[in-house]
Amino acid sequence: VGCDRSKNLVDICGEKHFQAFVCDALSVPIRSGSCDACISIAVIHHFSTAERRLATIRELARLLRPGGTALIYVWAMEQEYKNQKSKYLKEKNASKNKEKEMNTGTAQKLLSDQGPDNSSQDSASSDQLLNDLKDEGCGAKPVADSRLPVHTNRTSFHSQDLLVPWHLKGGTKKKEEGVDTVSVPGGSKESQELSPVFHRYYHVFCEGELEAVCRSLDCVRVQKSYYDQGNWCVILEKL
Repeated sequence: VGCDRSKNLVDICGEKHFQAFVCDALSVPIRSGSCDACISIAVIHHFSTAERRLATIRELARLLRPGGTALIYVWAMEQEYKNQKSKYLKEKNASKNKEKEMNTGTAQKLLSDQGPDNSSQDSASSDQLLNDLKDEGCGAKPVADSRLPVHTNRTSFHSQDLLVPWHLKGGTKKKEEGVDTVSVPGGSKESQELSPVFHRYYHVFCEGELEAVCRSLDCVRVQKSYYDQGNWCVILEKL
């Protein structure tokens, strides 16, 4: 059984005859202790506060029966680990020309457009987050003001809390309110139309951070913690 915050993604699962429903990771409508195993892939790094990230792991543990296991993946701050670049960085060359067209100027424009009054309310907790992680040693630098930096795709991270551009495939002839648009290079008529650029919040995890959060819960035991292609991962067991 799968669940997701996006109705459109859940509908796709239904079309493929999979069982899935819409829900929030902070409140999953499944009976406590009813799951042998749970998987959380690329979800927890979208929550904007340390309290919410801890709450999602606690909710995941609630679903497990005693002895049940959970696998968690989150995006890593360290995209180059043990002298090896992640797949995310390696793919830069393949998409270099496209990314350059989409990102050059766009990120700068967004930063200049975002005044203090327009910044995300979630960024108010960034100072506390940075204070909590001073001892992690991952090299994150404090944000100069209340605005979150916009990440340049396929590059290393310079901040733990950031916005990542999401380029919607398939153009739109009319610019939507509150959505930045860029020209998409290509020969087709559709690709020449304006394509919306949305921005998703990420908190990228330093080495040891995810494991430390999990160990703060007395209801689970960390079976394994490891790095996998630009992600920090843990396997938990319900006690």
